[in-house]
Parts: sequence; C-alpha cells; structure tokens
Amino acid sequence: MSDTKKRKFHTPEFKAKVGLEALRGVKTINEIGQEYGVHPVTVGHWKKEIQDQAKTLFEGKRGPKQIAAHREPELLYSEIGKLKVELDWLKKKSGISQS
Repeated sequence: MSDTKKRKFHTPEFKAKVGLEALRGVKTINEIGQEYGVHPVTVGHWKKEIQDQAKTLFEGKRGPKQIAAHREPELLYSEIGKLKVELDWLKKKSGISQS
C-alpha cells in the first residue's frame, strides 16, 4: 500500500485570506504557511497573484466604455438608420420634395 498524499484544493476565499495576510507583512511567509498548513512557496505565489491583479481592480471605473469589435458595425448601422428616418421626417415636415 502506498501512502500518497492527496492534493489539497483551497477555495478562492481561503487563498485571498492567506495572500492578504502575507501582503500585510505582520508575519513572515513561513509563519503564515505554518499557521494555515500551506507551503510557504504557495503563500508567496498567492501574494504575488494578488499584487498582480490589484491594478485591474480599479480599471474601467471612469471614462468611455470599450465597445466590442463585433458590436461596433451593428451600432453604426443602427445609428445610420435612425438618422435617415429623422432626416426623412424633417424633409416631410419642412415641405422639401424627396426626389
């Protein structure tokens, strides 16, 4: 019989909790790893991942929203149609002939 260890799966909440504690810097990564039963290298990876992803947290809060490339032509054609209807209505109301 082989005594192979089963791989542990941690929830994203757990990873965030451990990673944020590592970011605080109150305890060393080794202490945090011992406390939560996680290898210190893994704690370091989670800490680095949080640091890398933190900059995207505040992106896109202001400014124009990005339009998907496949939706842009559709939006432009709908705008053209709307403007054409408005133009025809204005011509009709003003008495200009539509020849």
